[in-house]
Amino acid sequence: MKKQNLLFLALTFSLKLMAQNTTDVKSTIAVANPNVTSMSIKPESAAKMMRLELIKLDKYKVYDEFDMADVLKTNPEFTQGCYGQNCLLKLGEGLNTSYVMCGSFDLLGNKIAITLKIIDVKNKTIYMSAVREFDNQEMEVQRMIEIVLKEMHALTVDKNLMDRLAFKNELITSNNIGKVNNSGPRIGVAGLVGSINEFATRPEDQGGLGIQPLVSMIGYQVEGQYVGTENFSALVEGVFNISGLEQGQFIPSFTFMNGFRFGKGSWEFAFGPGFGLKKVSNGFMDTENKFGTNEQYFSEADWNTYAYDTYRNDPQYNTSGYFVAPTPEQVSGNSTYNFGKSFYDSRGATKLNTSFVFAFGRTFKAGALNIPVNIFYSSQRGGGYTGFNIGFNVIKSKKEINPF
Repeated sequence: MKKQNLLFLALTFSLKLMAQNTTDVKSTIAVANPNVTSMSIKPESAAKMMRLELIKLDKYKVYDEFDMADVLKTNPEFTQGCYGQNCLLKLGEGLNTSYVMCGSFDLLGNKIAITLKIIDVKNKTIYMSAVREFDNQEMEVQRMIEIVLKEMHALTVDKNLMDRLAFKNELITSNNIGKVNNSGPRIGVAGLVGSINEFATRPEDQGGLGIQPLVSMIGYQVEGQYVGTENFSALVEGVFNISGLEQGQFIPSFTFMNGFRFGKGSWEFAFGPGFGLKKVSNGFMDTENKFGTNEQYFSEADWNTYAYDTYRNDPQYNTSGYFVAPTPEQVSGNSTYNFGKSFYDSRGATKLNTSFVFAFGRTFKAGALNIPVNIFYSSQRGGGYTGFNIGFNVIKSKKEINPF
């Protein structure tokens, strides 16, 4: 009885061992040179990468180029243009291999399309095939092959690797070759502060504008991107702007800014110089109301007229019939009443006006439409503008900075 049990155990172990050995026998596979279009990589190099990734799968016994050398010499077709099923079957039969793999690598615009197929030589059928589009990163072709082969064999693929190499049909591409050019109109409103406020509300007969210190703004923004990733962009922005049209004024300006847009919410911070025109004259503000009321502004011309009308018959300033106009300081006794400071004056000389602008905002997106909303402050000597604007722009173009 014991002998029978031992014999049964020995027979069972032998059968299991034979089954395991049969299972462990790997099918053979050869790799033909793939078709490569519009890429710098050579077909021979691509074939080597395919072999390497097949070996890593540990599912086949992979023929190398030396195992295939003798058969490849028998037919020139095997080394050039062997992409179709009939040619691959002939190659597999000549090599006496179970499978033959081939494929194609195509650069299509800003993406790389990789197609791989495995031919079952015995059954004369396509055993497996797959195609996938990747981002235009030619240096990562071997990793692309790894992804396609693992997907063909239902193996787990690293998600981070797939995300980095996946083709994203987006405005800004993941390998930093996207260059975006968005332009569009801007409208807004701004409040005037400081000396600008005083100039705006001053009566026209005193060189002011005689308007409310709140003006509309309408303009056009030109935007160019010089650095771009999925979550960060560096921008150059130019804004042409006209203010005060609703109050009968024409106040032009141009602002040149450097901007940074970041995050999925497209938050943006920008800053840069602004340029415009201003009219100024030398004068003083009658802050103590010595010559009138409401803190009147006197330019040199205003004062000369005022002094002539007021003091021309005063013996102190008119001797021997010759009138010499006194200075504001002489009459008022206030040393700050002089003509050493320039004030905004619509009757004065035209000069260049400079400012520095800070802006913060967010761009809301609806498909190809961008809706930027910004708050800003334009600072200049003695005052400035503060307000907000809104606009829209449409994605117009995408160009490669470093094309292959």
